[in-house]
Amino acid sequence: MNMKAQKSLPQQQSQVQVDLNEAETMKCDECGNAVFIPAFFLKRLSPIVSPTGQEALIPIQVYSCGNCGKVPDKLNQEANGDS
Repeated sequence: MNMKAQKSLPQQQSQVQVDLNEAETMKCDECGNAVFIPAFFLKRLSPIVSPTGQEALIPIQVYSCGNCGKVPDKLNQEANGDS
């Protein structure tokens, strides 16, 4: 068995070119605003099901409308596990 350190192979990173002009801009379902701000849902995990045996608060990041505060339905469903 050879115990000498081997040279690591150089990893190639592929650069994907994406034209964001072809991407859809999400808009608020309520007011039509296109600016969103980070927001969080907090999930409380009971000590009974927590792997540590202690209560845990788990933040789930979503985005809410910067104008009216509504979380898009799709993000709300994903955060609640309804996808």
